[in-house]
Amino acid sequence: MNYSKVISQCIEFIEDNIKSDLTPELIANECGYSTFHFCRMFNIHQGISLMEYVKKRRLSLAVTKLFEGDRIIDIALEYGFDTHNGFSKAFKKEYGFSPTQYIKRMEGYFLKESLYKIGGYIMNPIIVKKPAFKVAGYGIKTNISNGNYTKDVASFWSNYNGENLESKMYKLLEPPKHGEVGLCIPSNDENGDTIYLLGLIVDDFEGVTDDMMIVNVPEATYAVFTTLPVDTTNDLEQKEFANTIKETWKYIFEEWFKDSKYIYDESKMDFEFYDERCHSRKDTVMEIYIPVLEKETDK
Repeated sequence: MNYSKVISQCIEFIEDNIKSDLTPELIANECGYSTFHFCRMFNIHQGISLMEYVKKRRLSLAVTKLFEGDRIIDIALEYGFDTHNGFSKAFKKEYGFSPTQYIKRMEGYFLKESLYKIGGYIMNPIIVKKPAFKVAGYGIKTNISNGNYTKDVASFWSNYNGENLESKMYKLLEPPKHGEVGLCIPSNDENGDTIYLLGLIVDDFEGVTDDMMIVNVPEATYAVFTTLPVDTTNDLEQKEFANTIKETWKYIFEEWFKDSKYIYDESKMDFEFYDERCHSRKDTVMEIYIPVLEKETDK
């Protein structure tokens, strides 16, 4: 599946309907995907949530209207803002100035949109068929389409480390092997709600406490990607490691799928796996498991 082509079609649809009432459901349906899956793929591919992209695009177009001398209230209504005040708040949050202040400071200059370009490295995954397994651990409820997902997960990781939930989880669950699984579990209501679960692979759920979550992960065929090694011995916040993980997700859906013989299996769950190799090492890595199906070939 060429996800770059799908995202390009999505962006073209947004451009053609930028002044209309756009919703995650409408855009995902236009592209032929479930709301959850499409919002997730858009976020990974573009590095920004779907509706955050729509808002930023509307504001960037509004800038040109400001320089053309249109009234602020007219611009606000044209690009889907209900009030002058609502538009001004969103504008100031994006650019740091009110529309009037911005015109005075930026007159004679036009913003150029930055384009993200992936690094260009090549990763060859291994393809494995993994039997069903059980995961138990701690999680949070979040939403993949409203722009809060990345912040929510980052905050959860900080809380996970801060409250030492890792040690507590290993003590209570006594897993057969070391290694944490990061799972993004979609709901069935198509509005982008999801649960991010950080847990352990267990034989059973006997040690689970009331504050934990559980999930049965079905059997699936996975493309398993190992991130490029980074040195985290002096990086307590592991910023470079986190960025490498993000870059790998982008690479998978922007580059790898389009040239592979596989498509994403939406009926299964992808997950991240962290073991001893991701703890303060010079060659820190982790694995990303992507459920796949072989593309149908014309006979």
